[in-house]
Amino acid sequence: MTGAWPWLAVAFLGAYHGIDPSMGWLFAVALGLQERRRGKVFEALLPIAAGHLVSVGLAVALIAGAMASGLWILRPLGATALIAFGLFRLWRPQAHPRWVAMRVNARDLAVWSFLMASAHGAGLMLFPILMDMPAGAAGMPAMHHHHMPTIAAHGHLGLIQAIAVVLVHTGAMLLVMGSVAIAVYQWIGLQILRSAWINLDTIWAVALIAAGLLSLII
Repeated sequence: MTGAWPWLAVAFLGAYHGIDPSMGWLFAVALGLQERRRGKVFEALLPIAAGHLVSVGLAVALIAGAMASGLWILRPLGATALIAFGLFRLWRPQAHPRWVAMRVNARDLAVWSFLMASAHGAGLMLFPILMDMPAGAAGMPAMHHHHMPTIAAHGHLGLIQAIAVVLVHTGAMLLVMGSVAIAVYQWIGLQILRSAWINLDTIWAVALIAAGLLSLII
């Protein structure tokens, strides 16, 4: 599982963002209910996913560029950034973009999603996973790669590898987000948020801090 676990972690983080209502599905459901048609929910999901993809893609590109520089201090800097951002999210959990009204087009949704993903540090969370991802080829999981060096040692994140990370993460997010949005719109209803609310912002902030600490320790 040496080669498989980073990809599972990338998909898991995408699924987590798909579950989080503040990352898009709640907005999509609200738009569907506003226009009283399920098709509007589907229409909203794609630009939301596109904005998330761009935010994560930029973060991965910045991390890849830093890796290519070969700086030994990259890991402690990245870990410190994760911890600092997690502490900020605990301090200011409501620091979300709020400029979008309910009358929006696809561009508005994409920009809003980009800002929301960036405010949550969605791409930053991939830093420790990218550092320990198997280097070489496309980095895809294989049972015979037990002794393959990691990107942290290799110092290079390939273009295909970076694109695959962004697509796997966003694809998992879109799949889960779409499933939750349709389930809430079609069967569950928004009343569930009043009786089964979980503070996902706090969970995410703690996860950021934990990932930073693990990056320093491991």
